[in-house]
Amino acid sequence: MKTLRLALFLSTSLLLGCTAKPDLLTDDEINSFVARNAKGLVANQEPVSGRIGLYEAMARALKYNLDYKVEMMNTTLQARAADVKSAAMLPQVAGNWGYSGRDPNSGGYSRSLTTGLKSADASTSSQAQTFDANISASWNVLDFGLSYVRAKQAGDEALIAQESKRKVVNRIIEDVRTTYWRAASAERLLAGLNALEGRVNTALANSRSLSHEGALAPLTALTYQRELVDIRKQIHEMERDLKTAKLQLAALMNIPPSTNFSLAIPKRGAIALKLNQSAETLVETAMIHRPELHEALLKERISAKEASAALLELLPGISVYGGTNWDSNDLLYNSNWLSWGAKASWNVMRLFSYPAIKSSNEARAALTREQALAMTMAVFTQVHTARARFYHQAEILKDTNDFYNVQSRILNQVRASAATNASSEQALIREEMNTLLASIKYDVAYADLQNAFANVYASIGIDPFGEGVNGTESVDALATALRGVWIERGDRSGT
Repeated sequence: MKTLRLALFLSTSLLLGCTAKPDLLTDDEINSFVARNAKGLVANQEPVSGRIGLYEAMARALKYNLDYKVEMMNTTLQARAADVKSAAMLPQVAGNWGYSGRDPNSGGYSRSLTTGLKSADASTSSQAQTFDANISASWNVLDFGLSYVRAKQAGDEALIAQESKRKVVNRIIEDVRTTYWRAASAERLLAGLNALEGRVNTALANSRSLSHEGALAPLTALTYQRELVDIRKQIHEMERDLKTAKLQLAALMNIPPSTNFSLAIPKRGAIALKLNQSAETLVETAMIHRPELHEALLKERISAKEASAALLELLPGISVYGGTNWDSNDLLYNSNWLSWGAKASWNVMRLFSYPAIKSSNEARAALTREQALAMTMAVFTQVHTARARFYHQAEILKDTNDFYNVQSRILNQVRASAATNASSEQALIREEMNTLLASIKYDVAYADLQNAFANVYASIGIDPFGEGVNGTESVDALATALRGVWIERGDRSGT
């Protein structure tokens, strides 16, 4: 009893001593992790040289955007997973090596089956210490069939990952178009906003000085100051939106925020965007190319293969095996031998669970079909909505352009009046502010039109780059390829 208690105590102490405790992160580990990530953010990237145009921005986003890299790696991971599933179809080949020993040797007697007499001396056919080894191969027909089905499903999952990557690419191109034109607007207008802010601050200081000296009535001075403060507030709000756009564009291109880069600013001109396809052609193209529809079809294939797997699991498993063996026991007559055989096993209870499994698979297949129908209708709607949005945005841009032209003429009139002292500084600042605001609204509307143009092509699912482009090209080569593709699609506005 004491021995049993001692054994229990030692066993409990050993288990408690083997309890794993989590190790807290150290400052050195955290600092090393952060430094490694910071260094890897822009590793192996082509440096920025010169002004960045629209298509160079697209090229840099496709080559270096981290979200895109994550999707690429996920696609690679799914492909490797499919390879692993395929390898499961191969026969199992196992090698074993062992050692055994005992003291004393067990030995044994023999008894006659006819007389019942026991042998006088004990004997043994095994040495006290032996080594043995074998190499055997086995193959289960049922496992092969199931592995084949699972490998095909894994292949479809890898194709789904590729479609997800295509969706990310189209989203990135949309975002680059919008943020590029907003950032271009920032470079075009920030200098004017800063100059206007300086004039507002000067006028505000003069008004306060005149009010303090009694040269202006208090209510008149305060009303003027209120308007100037409101103008300065609008300037700060516009500066915030414009400066944010450049930071967002830098993030899309995976350029550190602290990097100083300039954009190639195209001159303002006529709208250089045109849809070359009819609504019917766009819808037909979307039905063929949309990643979501490809995913729906692949999911149907996966669901159908799941039904096949359920049927295979009902079948008996037949295994065949063979191998070569060796034993160091000198008392064996044959210490090297071959072995082979076959066996069958059948889990009869699976027959009773099959109706439930079948019903589950049918429900999953029905859900997949309904999801495909819903996605088809969504694609129809998205294509028509994207096309209508493009033309509506083109009308908004036209109205914004007309408004800007009228406001520019008003500013010219006010400047002419101010030159002859017929107009106050307050009115001139107000109209300069309105003109800058009209200019910004024009640029924002133009950026929205660019986004709507990209959204049309995203809605039909075609890739933003042409055939033969895989992203390994240089930035210049990729930008040239992108420019050619988008010019062919009706965009002549980029640089």
